[in-house]
Amino acid sequence: MEIRKSGARPSSKGPADWFTGTVRTDGPFNGSGKLSGVTVTFEPGARTAWHTHPLGQTLLVVSGLGRVQREGGPVKEIRPGDIVWFEPGERHWHGAAPECAMSHIAIAEMQDGSAVTWMEKVADDDYLGAPEA
Repeated sequence: MEIRKSGARPSSKGPADWFTGTVRTDGPFNGSGKLSGVTVTFEPGARTAWHTHPLGQTLLVVSGLGRVQREGGPVKEIRPGDIVWFEPGERHWHGAAPECAMSHIAIAEMQDGSAVTWMEKVADDDYLGAPEA
């Protein structure tokens, strides 16, 4: 058993190449072998760039109000307690609502040493589209 104490590692700023707006990551972890995860906090209006995961991704929404979208689909709202699953290779993005911060725990498995492929940033027009509940 291993316990990693909260606050034992400093928070990190989300890299500008992968995020729009102010994003903080905390408590990154790697499980035995392929599992990886991190708590991500998005300030209002902040979001990821488009990206995919070779073996899929699970988001556990912890606080706030967020948005997610898969390529070709509508923007959807997400709230605390929601669990979001993205299929392997499914192009998507996620982040906070325009006027409310959001935090989630993101979990993905690595394949060939990578858990994510980053792409271009999400256009403001796409992000600001009216979300579905």
